[in-house]
Amino acid sequence: MNIRRPYILTINAGSSSIKFALYTVGSNQKPAAVFSGAVSSIGWPSAQLAITEIASGKKTEKPIPQLITDATVATLQKVIKFDPIHMPDELALVAAFTKEYPGVAQIACFDTSFHKDLPRAAQLLPIPRKYDTKGIRRYGFHGLSCAYIIDELETIAGPEAANGRVLIAHLGNGVSLTAVKNRQSVDTTMALTPAAGVPMSTRSGDLDPGIVRYLADTEGQTAAEFDTMVTAQSGLLGMSETTADMKLLLEQEEKDERAKEAVAVFCYGIKKSIGALAAALGGIDTLVFTGGMGENAPKIRARVCEGLEFLGISVDPVKNGRMAEVISPEGGGVTVRVMPTDESLTIARQSLQLMERGDYEANK
Repeated sequence: MNIRRPYILTINAGSSSIKFALYTVGSNQKPAAVFSGAVSSIGWPSAQLAITEIASGKKTEKPIPQLITDATVATLQKVIKFDPIHMPDELALVAAFTKEYPGVAQIACFDTSFHKDLPRAAQLLPIPRKYDTKGIRRYGFHGLSCAYIIDELETIAGPEAANGRVLIAHLGNGVSLTAVKNRQSVDTTMALTPAAGVPMSTRSGDLDPGIVRYLADTEGQTAAEFDTMVTAQSGLLGMSETTADMKLLLEQEEKDERAKEAVAVFCYGIKKSIGALAAALGGIDTLVFTGGMGENAPKIRARVCEGLEFLGISVDPVKNGRMAEVISPEGGGVTVRVMPTDESLTIARQSLQLMERGDYEANK
């Protein structure tokens, strides 16, 4: 294959930051990182400007290859209501790069695509069927992270591990657990929106839907106010009333009951979901902790796994404390791994695959 534009710039816009990385395609036809970074806590307009300025400063004679059409943007604008928190900002980034690089194609890599073939029983929500025809169902998120973990698992543990029963616990600012069998998503905790599932930093996770009516009747809370509450004011922040930072909560839990309870509810929610997803998988071969907390919080990993010995899950305290790649004991029933994720590399790989298929050239 002759790629005339061997540079790929990935922009990963999350709920709390914008991460970026520049890759070049070498003779082995694999993306290799040139530089990377992140912009956070300065507001979206400023972040967009900073990213485009950084990209401008790295211009080469060969522009950066990507791919989004006007029709794609029009379609995404129609479905903003499915993701009113992230989608407007993502489209604003597309517009910013279109203005900066008017002749360069852009490629969209969707975080939900890993879960597109969920079994119907996991996908269908138990509400009137007419809403399913309108697209209201379980979509799942953190798909780019899941794709990277499965690919990397094959590299470090072989195809048998990657094709086995894998449970991925992505514990970051957003938290989700995904059951994967034969490389296919079987079920996942997030649903129509990233607010569903287990408790997170500021998101509530699953709630009794009756709370909506109760708060509307007793406090006059609107749908928009409820959405703000469950996405930005709940989870660890809401329960502790002090912070969403797990490191600080662990430091405070001995003297602050609210912090102690917030951590306990967080770990308990993940533990319950591991049990439920183990049932969906018919057992677990590999449990992977990833994401900021998953990779860097041994106390959380230990508390989540405590009491799951009946599933074959246990943690060696010494391995866990020294941040080993495998933290389960020798001969344990389930291999428990700690794996850094790399969503940017997944985006680069998917973009390169699109280019190799010829779709890139057809849509320049």
